[in-house]
Amino acid sequence: MYNHGLFSARIKLPSEYTAGIVVAFYTSNGDVFEKTHDELDFEFLGNIKGKPWRFQTNLYGNGSTHRGREERYTLWFDPSKAYHRYTILWTSSKIIFYIDAVPIREILRSPEMGSDFPSKPMALYATIWDASSWATNGGKYKVNYKYAPFVTEMTDLVLHGCISNPIQDLSTNTCMEIDQQLETIRYNNITRKQKSATKRFREKYMYYSYCYDTLRYPIPPPECVIDPLLRQRLKENGRPDFGRRHHRHSRKGSQVLSSKLYDIEDED
Repeated sequence: MYNHGLFSARIKLPSEYTAGIVVAFYTSNGDVFEKTHDELDFEFLGNIKGKPWRFQTNLYGNGSTHRGREERYTLWFDPSKAYHRYTILWTSSKIIFYIDAVPIREILRSPEMGSDFPSKPMALYATIWDASSWATNGGKYKVNYKYAPFVTEMTDLVLHGCISNPIQDLSTNTCMEIDQQLETIRYNNITRKQKSATKRFREKYMYYSYCYDTLRYPIPPPECVIDPLLRQRLKENGRPDFGRRHHRHSRKGSQVLSSKLYDIEDED
């Protein structure tokens, strides 16, 4: 398990009809802290051939599953045709989700978030599972096993962080040094050009954000920064159905692939 880190892989999703199939790339400590777990998610929500792929990001801290922080989007490319890099950066002060070089979501830690900000060591998981009840168009389209097997391909896996025992003291010099490294890598420092790309992505491809869901949160959670134009557009989109979900992941321990700092450069 890792106390903060950079988690990244190049992923190609299943092709053809994949409705009801969720592919998840995420960090969690649910095997150790069953009632107070932390989690950071990429979840791809299945697809009907010819339609834009939909996916969501989410985070939980200290078992705050009743305070979901989902955002949902469509992809601007077909993720079953080629590999793309998906990255989660988690530091003591922020969380950033990337697709290729685009930072699609940034969560800055605020004192008001308290324990809702993930703070305990987590392992990295990749899973694929049947979520027919909720994943694709709120469960309208189910898994059709005549299209099986549903194969997801992953390569160029990167895990960089402080390897930690979750039940031991985390205030070690090694973890402090790696935390400082994470603060200086380029993934932690969004450029002006990337900020523009983030803004364009969120304006064009985000169709739901918990920050604008006044039924769930009459007062937006403290980390939310409200954009009036987004608020109006997302209000018109309506609310997705958030069914009860459960990740299916292995209980095997995580393995370090490298302790090196990576400066990831993907091919076009």
